Amino acid sequence: QVQLVESGGGLVQAGGSLRLSCVASGSISKNNAMGWYRQAPGKQRDLVAIITSGGSTNYADSVKGRFTISRDSAKNTVYLQMNNLKAEDTAVYYCNANWRNSVNWPINYWGQGTQVTVSS
Repeated sequence: QVQLVESGGGLVQAGGSLRLSCVASGSISKNNAMGWYRQAPGKQRDLVAIITSGGSTNYADSVKGRFTISRDSAKNTVYLQMNNLKAEDTAVYYCNANWRNSVNWPINYWGQGTQVTVSS
């Protein structure tokens, strides 16, 4: 079993910064991708940023240049540094870890989510 525990959310003024952390524990594959998704009220859950075990990253266009994803593989931890926050960044942010098992089936785990609220 795998657990993902997020922290670092909160209330911040527009233009401010927050840093989210997600610690993974359990039987997690070394060849995994970890990432952050977000879901605003009444909207679908969308990708914010992902990072592979090799360090490749991908970002949603709306956060490019403002958010940075990084990871400490030794600690099974992924971070999301969010700068120049905007009101439209307000959402519940979810940590995700995914990989393929020995028979190439996709394995997907989610954290419980952490609220980020940006006041304008």
